[in-house]
Amino acid sequence: MTRKEQGPQEQPAQAPTMSDVAKLAGVSPMTVSRVMNGDAKVSEKTRSRVAEAVAALSYVPNQAARRLAGSRSIRVGFLYSNPSAGYLSEFLVGLLNQAGPNNVQLVVEKCEADEHGVEQARRLIANGVDGIILPPPLCDSRQLIDLITDAGTPAVTVACGQPDLRVSGVSIDDYAAAHAMACHLIALGHQRIGFVAGHPNQSASARRLAGFKAAIAEHHAQSAPELIVPGMYTYRSGLDAAEILLTQDPRPTAIFASNDDMAAAVVAIAHRLGLDVPGDLTVAGFDDTALATTIWPELTTVRQPITGMAEAALRSLVQQIRARHNGAPQAPEHALMDYTLVRRQSDAAPRMRPPARIVKRNAR
Repeated sequence: MTRKEQGPQEQPAQAPTMSDVAKLAGVSPMTVSRVMNGDAKVSEKTRSRVAEAVAALSYVPNQAARRLAGSRSIRVGFLYSNPSAGYLSEFLVGLLNQAGPNNVQLVVEKCEADEHGVEQARRLIANGVDGIILPPPLCDSRQLIDLITDAGTPAVTVACGQPDLRVSGVSIDDYAAAHAMACHLIALGHQRIGFVAGHPNQSASARRLAGFKAAIAEHHAQSAPELIVPGMYTYRSGLDAAEILLTQDPRPTAIFASNDDMAAAVVAIAHRLGLDVPGDLTVAGFDDTALATTIWPELTTVRQPITGMAEAALRSLVQQIRARHNGAPQAPEHALMDYTLVRRQSDAAPRMRPPARIVKRNAR
């Protein structure tokens, strides 16, 4: 019995994809996804074009696949190298708040102070993480971002003064926040204000310094090179900076430090020198970490919503990853969150003391 020769079998036609719909409608796959999800911000004209393309292609969203993509566990790498324990603690709280609801597994890698995180990032990518979150100072590493983007791994930077347009970012306006705090101190009556700068490897440090300088210039307060001293965002560097500022003659009546750790160190040195805070010296910080309310007096500071920024970063990253799984990759987005100037007990108007008087006695 001979077998009949058969010609080449016809391959079944592939079902149309979201990308096919987007191409026919002349929109992006992300726009198609937004229409499918009922986004009210999509215009009626665009919605109609997508609907016509869906009908023409007989496109049917694969709901089972979408549910699978939505429930799939996501592995996110978190690289950190930050000297402030308070900052790291609040950041981790934000990540953990969002990890559970979004079915995210966090993979944490620590970098030493003199490392750029490149080897750790390579390890994360090789181990198959779906995305990476970069807090300061790693958010400013061009070498690190080059590696991540070349690997095609989604990433979100947090609290970067100059966000890289190749990746998504979440930040505040550090310039405006520092400017607002300096203006507040000037409005209290301070004219000689010391400033403790942040670590030079972070772009946010330069933005905060620029905002401070702009406020000093605008209000014609005292401007002198010796009033600006370097810091490294560590408590130890704050102690050294305070020693320099508080041994000047005349010393400043207020000191604004670029983070709460250094501001707390300024308060400690002031107490050691017998100065009353805020009677003799006003002290202000930046970040509003837990430290700001655990020292005495409690710190006036700029509240940077660290926990909220970390939450927003993880949500953004999950959205990007799931969009990729659905065949609709998103362009990087940059969110600017609000800051708040928080007044507590460490600021006051400068104490006005009467000038010294020399009493002359008549010679007998």
